[in-house]
Amino acid sequence: MATIYETKNFTLESHERPEVDRLEGGHMKISVKRDIADRTELTPEEAIELIRLTIIAGKAMKKGMAKSGIEIGRINYQDNGNWNPHLHIHLYGRAIDAKIQKYGDPIISGHQDSFNKLSNEDIEAIRAEIDLLFNSEEFSDKTWKLS
Repeated sequence: MATIYETKNFTLESHERPEVDRLEGGHMKISVKRDIADRTELTPEEAIELIRLTIIAGKAMKKGMAKSGIEIGRINYQDNGNWNPHLHIHLYGRAIDAKIQKYGDPIISGHQDSFNKLSNEDIEAIRAEIDLLFNSEEFSDKTWKLS
């Protein structure tokens, strides 16, 4: 998997065997760096960091993929860890003009060898958007902290 972004406790990656083709929105995954089974084991600081990264990654995915002409209307977020008890969250982009995984329909679960992963250009565009968002007032450390 190609690393798109890392925070103190999490890694955002492009999925090597996507469940959504890049032309239909793409597939990314956020994984926790330490070994925990699910979100109930997160510290309060980690929980805030995860939600912040999830929101930023989703916004960046929409903006980054738009630069390649792929209009994502929605992102499906799926918290997994069933077969491998390690917390990770999938981000499935849902392109409005999707042909295979039609917009509004549930995704067809399972990796498809014919599905293309995010391109290097997609990854760079998403990474640039993440940098902008993390440096914005809306997502600053000052705004996102424990009271």
